[in-house]
Amino acid sequence: MLPSSLLAGALLVAASVPALAAGSDLDRYRWKSRVLVIAADADDPRAAAQGRIAEAAAPGMRERDLVVVRAIGEGREAASLRRRLGLPATGFRAVLVGKDGGAKLTAAEPIPAERLFSTIDAMPMRQDEASGRRN
Repeated sequence: MLPSSLLAGALLVAASVPALAAGSDLDRYRWKSRVLVIAADADDPRAAAQGRIAEAAAPGMRERDLVVVRAIGEGREAASLRRRLGLPATGFRAVLVGKDGGAKLTAAEPIPAERLFSTIDAMPMRQDEASGRRN
């Protein structure tokens, strides 16, 4: 079993898709970025699978201002983020957080990029962005 810090480092998404520390305050992204939170036990393969999905979808994630935040393991920062989002203390969850700070989609299995993108693209703010009315 890998230490949670090593696993988190191994799961970092390509540099073109910002990957942020689990302890990051989600409020700092409000109105700037959408956030995909990956919450998992340190040895959960679903976290790696969600990371691979994000990495493969990097261009679409950049286009949609979508960044990744990880809450991996049982550390204080991961636990704090799980509590903030109302997630169980253990197990895998992927949560899409909108620019307004609200959870838009929560899943117990990795979320395919197509589902992330269709959820985001249906949001009024994203429709405004896509039409060039808002940046």
